[in-house]
Amino acid sequence: MIENLFERLAKSKFRSSFKLSEKDLDYIANKGLLKIEEHAYDFVRKRLAPKVILNDGKQTPMRGHPVFVAQHATACCCRSCLYKWHKIPMSKELSKEEIDYIIKVIMTWIKEEYSKNKI
Repeated sequence: MIENLFERLAKSKFRSSFKLSEKDLDYIANKGLLKIEEHAYDFVRKRLAPKVILNDGKQTPMRGHPVFVAQHATACCCRSCLYKWHKIPMSKELSKEEIDYIIKVIMTWIKEEYSKNKI
């Protein structure tokens, strides 16, 4: 399922335009992938998991952290995109399994990008 997702994302001009910046790559190198994954869980739990998100569609910055970039690249940035690309319903709190799936998608993208651009 996840392979099919990345094939579909690659066909999207918008989604495929996201790349990790030099600053993002340095941040990953300094913090390590485990810490980045912790940050991803924190962001997803606070910004995507609640049933109601007042600023849905605007809660994820376009840059400033590798996870934010990955969220946009993988369509895990807002509940509307999660529904459109991942078929995760909008009007409910995310389950642990859904959160774990989102983190897997985000971290798969980050690891791939990082390995392509390793410092």
